[in-house]
Amino acid sequence: MVYLFDAELPTEKSVYYALTNIYGINLSTAKHICNLAGFCDNLKIKHLSKDQINNLIKIIENLNVKLTSELKKSELKSFQNLVSIKSYRGLRRIYGLPVRGQRTHTNAQTSRKKGQRINANSKKARKKK
Repeated sequence: MVYLFDAELPTEKSVYYALTNIYGINLSTAKHICNLAGFCDNLKIKHLSKDQINNLIKIIENLNVKLTSELKKSELKSFQNLVSIKSYRGLRRIYGLPVRGQRTHTNAQTSRKKGQRINANSKKARKKK
């Protein structure tokens, strides 16, 4: 097994598809990385030499793309910012409701149930006061 940036890359997959296992790399970024490294589309991970793997790591680091824990931290910080300024999106995320305008009348049953539980608890708390 080959480990890059806290991700396990399957040896039987091509480099192009295996790179998408790294959190923060999608297909278009993986294709760009493969083009920069000079790999063909069907080159498998198990056929890479240590020099090619080191070259791959250098290319990914030079792209200045946020990956793994750094990307997760920035997403969490963005979410916490939405909640702290009490924006509409932040409040919807807190209540577990759809954030991007989806309807909840007939769709998003799971989200609605989560929201109802939270809303029901807050209503009970208000009645007790």
